[in-house]
Amino acid sequence: MPAVRSLGSLLREGARRLESVSDSARLDSELLLAHVLGVDRTVLYSRWEEGPQSGAMKQFDALLAERGAGRPLAQIIGRREFFSLAFEISRDVLVPRPETELLVEVIRDGVDSTNRTARILDLGTGCGAVAVALALTLPESQLIATDNSQRALAVARRNAAGLAPGRVRFVRGPWYGPLEGRRFDAIACNPPYVESALCGDPPLCFEPLAALDGGPDGLRELRLVISGAPAHLEQGGTLAVEHGADQGAAVRSLMRRAGLKAPVTHRDLAGHERVTAARKPSGD
Repeated sequence: MPAVRSLGSLLREGARRLESVSDSARLDSELLLAHVLGVDRTVLYSRWEEGPQSGAMKQFDALLAERGAGRPLAQIIGRREFFSLAFEISRDVLVPRPETELLVEVIRDGVDSTNRTARILDLGTGCGAVAVALALTLPESQLIATDNSQRALAVARRNAAGLAPGRVRFVRGPWYGPLEGRRFDAIACNPPYVESALCGDPPLCFEPLAALDGGPDGLRELRLVISGAPAHLEQGGTLAVEHGADQGAAVRSLMRRAGLKAPVTHRDLAGHERVTAARKPSGD
């Protein structure tokens, strides 16, 4: 009969197996084992010498294999923290990245503090992370979020119901398609901006292609979002978009061509150009 391994030994083994695919191999191992056992990861250390049942060991081994193949941890355990909030994640939505929190901050700071009931649009909401974070950060604002994926909207609606009930209205359709000429004080968008040729590489290949693929140069969807923004912004309204680290100059150029004023690019915590914002001139 094989010896029962302790939780401590399982954690160490898991971390070793994930070293080649994760910069946080030990944490990933802890989160996967805690997920299998249905406990908070801090509990693992109070049960360090205990041995789990064989079924749990097999499940942990299977999840380690998935993570080892490059599948995002959030997809495996079904949740991800964003803006200090726990969001449900599925294979139908892009896993929210820490750098996307900058998009929330730029929109928050761009909304005039006197405009307490600002109308804000989140284009391509995915799991709803940006819309929900904005709804809680700007509690008197009015939020509409769109996505072309019915499955993504189902995830977003569940997240909003649990974290910001009644605060976000969701509509289905491509970009500005379902908005019937409505105008907003601010528009946020984290569109697909990865070059098509890169979308098949791990870990991106595990996420929905429609949320990643920005065409051959990565700018296809950014062009659509930016060119359509003036017709859906109030005078003085702000558009802020997330983009690739090497796309800032191109995005600023697209914004100027669309008639938006004084585009400014903000850098993420790693120092990369990540979010560019511009305003619709007053008087237009």
